[in-house]
Amino acid sequence: MFSNIESLETEALCLPVEQRANLVKKLIANLDAEPAIEAAWVSEVLRRHAEIEAGTVALLPGTETMARLRTEFQ
Repeated sequence: MFSNIESLETEALCLPVEQRANLVKKLIANLDAEPAIEAAWVSEVLRRHAEIEAGTVALLPGTETMARLRTEFQ
C-alpha cells in the first residue's frame, strides 16, 4: 500500500499545475465533511453576503484587519 501511495504522489506531482489543483479540489471535496457543519458554514456565508449586499456592515481591508488582530493578540 505504501509504495502505491508513493507512486501516486510521484505521478500527481508531475501533473501540470491546473490538473494538480483540480485533483486537490476533488480530494478535499471527497473528505466526508460533517453535513451539519457544512450547512452551518453555507448559512453563515449567505448571511454575511446578504449583510454586505445590504450595506449593513463595514468592510475593512485585509491589511487593516490583520494589523488590528496583531495588536489585540500581542
